[in-house]
Amino acid sequence: MKLIIEPADGIKPLIRGVKNAKKSIDIVIFRFDRPELERALDAAVVRGVAVRALIAHTNRGGEKTLRKLETRMLAMGITVSRTADDLPRYHGKMMIVDGALYVLGFNYTKLDIDKSRSFGVITRDPKLVKDALSLFEADSNRQTYAPSHERFVVSPETSRARLTSFITGAKKQLSIYDEKVTDNLIQRLLEERAKAGVDIRVIGKVEKTIVGVETRKLKDLRLHVRAIVRDGSTAFVGSQSLRKLELDGRREVGVLIADARVAKKIQGVFDGDWENAVAAKPASPMPGTAQPEKAQKAS
Repeated sequence: MKLIIEPADGIKPLIRGVKNAKKSIDIVIFRFDRPELERALDAAVVRGVAVRALIAHTNRGGEKTLRKLETRMLAMGITVSRTADDLPRYHGKMMIVDGALYVLGFNYTKLDIDKSRSFGVITRDPKLVKDALSLFEADSNRQTYAPSHERFVVSPETSRARLTSFITGAKKQLSIYDEKVTDNLIQRLLEERAKAGVDIRVIGKVEKTIVGVETRKLKDLRLHVRAIVRDGSTAFVGSQSLRKLELDGRREVGVLIADARVAKKIQGVFDGDWENAVAAKPASPMPGTAQPEKAQKAS
């Protein structure tokens, strides 16, 4: 498994993957404004690679852009499908190139890749690739997706159960990147883990103040990643925040990482970001919990 770290790695890992494609490229798109990647996909079609694109039926403020992208891709000879509108948002980001699966926390945009903290992973695990292809086929053909791999995390089918289990398994530490954790059950779980002595740090926000959970705001970069490192040796990277809608309602895609080397790299980036981050504004206390000392003095 390989780790993509943004903004350091830029667009190059994606361009390299597309340029090296021999047989097939399947790409899921929520936002897209990278002409160099579009040209690489066009060149792949020209050399005989079968390219399929699954494009979100809508996104906030960019539906016309998505439809123009569809038109351009169809003109290139790319097979284009549009996601169904039965889910409130199709927000997953992934690409399958021959036997490699790219699970991304970022969109194919300049803002996400060049100016934001994010991660992606590339894996050749055949079972993970098979499950990802199953998802792509199901959503392209508007059929029911049947999950099969325990480390492939897909909303709304498996995200809540698998991420809950992942967090519950923490013994010493949880390092979380998340713009805003708001799911009530997840917040209760973080509270339980903190009471059990787990060190929990969040770069981003948590809706309620939880004793033992420290939050900081990323200082020099935009935050556009959903990632968790557990006990420094396993991790999660994906598109789903710890919010009810993203766990239970929208299409989101992520992967649980068992490769300790990759998890340690993410932890290293987190630790550096944590040192450079600034304290987040206090949130409201969890119902039924004691307020932090500073909040009690202020009242």
